[in-house]
Amino acid sequence: MTKILVVGGTGFLGFHIIKKAKKKNWKITSISLKKPTKKRFHKNVKYIFANVENFKHLKKKLVGNYDFVVNAGGYGQHPDFGKMGDKLFKSHFIGLVNLIKILSKKKIKRFVHIGSSAEYGSAKSPQLENTICNPKTPYGITKFFCTNFLLKLNQISEFPIVILRLFLVYGPNQATNRILPQIITNSLNNKKFPTTLGNQYCDFCFVDDVVNAIFKALNTRRAVGKIFNIGTGKPIQIKKVIKKTVNLIGGGKPLFGKIKYKKNTNMKLYPDISKAKKVLKWSSKLNFLEGLNLTINSYR
Repeated sequence: MTKILVVGGTGFLGFHIIKKAKKKNWKITSISLKKPTKKRFHKNVKYIFANVENFKHLKKKLVGNYDFVVNAGGYGQHPDFGKMGDKLFKSHFIGLVNLIKILSKKKIKRFVHIGSSAEYGSAKSPQLENTICNPKTPYGITKFFCTNFLLKLNQISEFPIVILRLFLVYGPNQATNRILPQIITNSLNNKKFPTTLGNQYCDFCFVDDVVNAIFKALNTRRAVGKIFNIGTGKPIQIKKVIKKTVNLIGGGKPLFGKIKYKKNTNMKLYPDISKAKKVLKWSSKLNFLEGLNLTINSYR
């Protein structure tokens, strides 16, 4: 039986990764800091709870062998520089180093690491995987550190890593502190809610499509040692997303311009996905309107 370890298995993406692995009848282990909520709990999954920053504790917990590992863990917020930025760095980078110290001694067939479009920072769109990265936030910088560490590890020891740089992922069971769930929940409750002017363009990719890309990466030998952009390649203006959501729900009053853009916001952030199409034989299947309706219905 194929064995998979999902780091961050109780999170939004981890939940959906496990959902697909269950359909394949794989033996699944999840490791996370906290227990899953009722909505994100899966039966017949081995849940391990540990702080990946604590090497000794982590080593005691990760005693099994795994064919595949997907690293979708780490502190999920996007803070400014300061104490919370330090916490983010430790949970992502130090946690990654600790995982590699343990897992590199096991016979891992593939280690898929979830990177981020934030690594590109202010780089012009559409971003290619070989675009010079210029991250501007603690999250982007930390993810970029992780990417470079894993690429060097692969060069030195041939550890079978694949890095997927995700753009905006959305879908059912996402936390309400994310942009689309915020718009949806406020609209469902017919509330006024502040937004930016909404002139920025982003790439929204439905979670099932993202999970399919992850499983393609797990099973594609040519993917090892490479970075892949994962998105639709079709940017959407945030203002249009907000208006479309409000219209579909029939409620909600967005107050455009009441929130300032975050410092260093890239006003056009969307990828070139030709590499994923060529090597992984992957592209997104669900269009945004279909995905938006599925997501809205999950919050009703």
